Amino acid sequence: MRLEKCYFCSSTCYPGHGITFVRNDSKVFKFCRSKCHANFKMKRNPRKVKWTKAYRRTHGKDLAEDTTFEFERRRNRPERYNRDVLKATVKSMKRIGEIRQRREERHWEARMASARTDKIRQARRELVEDAHLLKAPARLRANATEEELARENARLRVDDELDNAAPELMDDDE
Repeated sequence: MRLEKCYFCSSTCYPGHGITFVRNDSKVFKFCRSKCHANFKMKRNPRKVKWTKAYRRTHGKDLAEDTTFEFERRRNRPERYNRDVLKATVKSMKRIGEIRQRREERHWEARMASARTDKIRQARRELVEDAHLLKAPARLRANATEEELARENARLRVDDELDNAAPELMDDDE
């Protein structure tokens, strides 16, 4: 059973499924579903469409360079049947799948580690910038000193004056 790869999204096309398009220059394009065929006809670039494997590889979301991909490469030269070679091949296919899965998990962990540090850095920045929101105003705290209350009232008066002055400034512009 020959499994083809979709020209657009790189997913597996099973026999009897999908669409085959042959161009005038005899180039064959296999599509797994009408969605891929329609996008191809609209001349969309698979590297720019977010759900394709090409996009995921070019943007570093999936593993792009790995030696395990070499085993999956298509070979057109038929090999003479040998039971021992076939048995070893089937056994190694399982092992290769396990190795690839472990490498993909490691790649994902590395990607998420940098995202995690970025998230922590952003949270710290927000904490520093918005620290004034965390500290309760002096008039709400029970143990606030008179000096803090006076400072708070002065700031409120300045804020009120600015709010009252804003409509006057807007009238001058019109």
